Amino acid sequence: MANEGRIALVIGGSRGIGRAICLRLARSGFDIWLTYKSNHQAAAEVKGAVEGIGRSCDLLAFDVADYEQTREALESKADKRAPDVYVYNTGIARDNLMVWLTKEEWDSVLATNLNGFYNVTHMVLFPMLREKRGRIVVVSSVSGQIGQAGQVNYSASKAGLIGAARALAKEVGKKNLYVNVVAPGIIETEMTNDLPRDQIRPLIPLGRFGSTEEVASVVDFLCTEEQMYVHGQVIGVNGGLTV
Repeated sequence: MANEGRIALVIGGSRGIGRAICLRLARSGFDIWLTYKSNHQAAAEVKGAVEGIGRSCDLLAFDVADYEQTREALESKADKRAPDVYVYNTGIARDNLMVWLTKEEWDSVLATNLNGFYNVTHMVLFPMLREKRGRIVVVSSVSGQIGQAGQVNYSASKAGLIGAARALAKEVGKKNLYVNVVAPGIIETEMTNDLPRDQIRPLIPLGRFGSTEEVASVVDFLCTEEQMYVHGQVIGVNGGLTV
């Protein structure tokens, strides 16, 4: 509980990887600001689990793709109390081959996955800089590192997050803000339920999908490790998929 009393803002914390991150950081002593879009029941369940660990959990419902909603939810809250940790985890997929990809499928994915990062970061960065300390972890994807057929929009958004985080790391490092990226591979979540597992497993050197807890453990390390010299890096959690 070395981090007791510190706050972790987790964007997209109600399900899957985000849920695991909230619980892992709570066990490390953080109080949680959990954001989500519309699944009130899932968010309430995570809140109950965090409180069961002994930490507080504030729920913030808004669409990160909407700048005004994001501003209303976060601006005054962050200005009063800057988060010590900020994890950008939210993301959607609208998979289709590029030749058939609609403008809505392109725009919606870029709006949430990439524009959302701007919307949130624009609200919390100055308060964090004012405190001259903090950790920022951006959850990207293996698709943003190597691309994936049928995911031109998703891969573009996740690659954009990597570029944005690396540039941000160069801007804020001297202010004692650490910025890193975690790039999960194929993780057991709702997004991967319909994947052809028998075709994918042979491509992964470890021979299995990853767990949300395995991603959360890396995020937790980046948020809590005191002897820290990791900055501006992309850490793959993919079972060797990119080897």
